[in-house]
Amino acid sequence: MTGPASAEETQQVLAEHANDPALQALTQQMPGAVLAARFDRQELTLTIARESIIDVCRAVQQAGYNFLADVTCVDWYPSPLRFQVTYHLLSHSLHRRLRLCVMVDDNDPSVDSITGVWPAANFYEREVFDLFGVRFGGHPNLRRIMMPEDYNGHPLRKDFPVEGYR
Repeated sequence: MTGPASAEETQQVLAEHANDPALQALTQQMPGAVLAARFDRQELTLTIARESIIDVCRAVQQAGYNFLADVTCVDWYPSPLRFQVTYHLLSHSLHRRLRLCVMVDDNDPSVDSITGVWPAANFYEREVFDLFGVRFGGHPNLRRIMMPEDYNGHPLRKDFPVEGYR
């Protein structure tokens, strides 16, 4: 998957999937929270406004997406919106998957923690923090999980030296 969908593609996806419970909840409760949409390989991907992530997660959870499968990150260096924090969700009752993406800029690589909605996000967010340097505001224990506490840098950033810092 490449970056966010075009405005034309977004409108087409929103129209074709208007009956999806997540989209219905978001368009009713938070119009404007969805910045882009894409449907590929039977999965709906919604790019969400960074400041709306907690409310969006609550809304889609109430719409039936009950399981947080993963939180990960993509570094789109050298793009100014460098980091894409991605949340993979599943609805057992609807038999559907949903991907939420939040674009984060390099100057302030942070987004609110969703551990209050899905406690399972705790270790995933710590991993993204450790390996990419994205901070999660309100996280209950945001510290390194894989690298030593005194390690300098974030090894999955594209500008990280191949042989490490010397």
